[in-house]
Amino acid sequence: MKVKKDAFSDASAAPDDSRAPFLLIFTDLDGTLLDRETYGWEGALPALEACRARGVPVVLVSSKTRAEIEELRDSMPLSAPFISENGGGIFFLRHTFVHLPPGSVPAPPTVDAMPSSSGGEELWMLPLGISYCLIVKALQEIRQELGLKIRGFSDMGIEEISRLTGLDRAGARLAKMREYDEPFIFPGGEPEDLAPLHDAAGERDLQIASGGRFYHLQGKNDKGTGMDLVTDWYKGYHGRVVTVALGDSPNDFSMLERADFPVLIRSGRTFPGLKQRIHRLRITDVPGPEGWNSAVFNILNMA
Repeated sequence: MKVKKDAFSDASAAPDDSRAPFLLIFTDLDGTLLDRETYGWEGALPALEACRARGVPVVLVSSKTRAEIEELRDSMPLSAPFISENGGGIFFLRHTFVHLPPGSVPAPPTVDAMPSSSGGEELWMLPLGISYCLIVKALQEIRQELGLKIRGFSDMGIEEISRLTGLDRAGARLAKMREYDEPFIFPGGEPEDLAPLHDAAGERDLQIASGGRFYHLQGKNDKGTGMDLVTDWYKGYHGRVVTVALGDSPNDFSMLERADFPVLIRSGRTFPGLKQRIHRLRITDVPGPEGWNSAVFNILNMA
């Protein structure tokens, strides 16, 4: 498979399906590109550098906040669009596309966010999720309605979030800057039957997603919907697009189902039947960024 490199110099040209397909990588963060315990990503650096050299965009797709992802993306460094809070919003630098995607608007500044190293380039966004204040209100109602001991990020201070996530205080502060999604835990132990919780969320036109450490209350957005939109944007410039998706948790499955090359990063959990559900699925031998590095190199070497 010969894959076309990213080249914005010809981005205004009409799509030409006779060209080689354009490779586009979508990746989860925690437990996938980032080590689940240390949050380090150095094990994936060789493959990240190979993607940059070949002009292959790496789109970060996470339950993390916009503020968290911006800081990570700057440090890697990456410049492709990113998708925050389980598909709540898509963010991109203004120069990325000649024509702005329909519905996109300038991204408002994040309160108390650290300055970005993107050189002052304007950040735009396409909001897909429900506003955080409505999500928090719904969680409070559900907690009272079901009599469940539920504790969300909105109930927690920086120290508690730091303790639960392993993030330092600065990272915990960024993690608390939510816009579309409320992570939560069951302090007294997880109920045996979560169906009433899912039903209560559905009655409010919301859903429950399961991540690596937390459950998440969110709108009907998901990572796969954000992936579809970004893929369509790139198709408008490059014609044929070949997608890669990497993840390790159930909230990543909507991406894996859509990808031409779906990759499940090995973790301590098993998902019976997933290989039957996603026939093209590859599972890495090792977890975290080292598994990510190996999987991405294998796919790049096919190009």
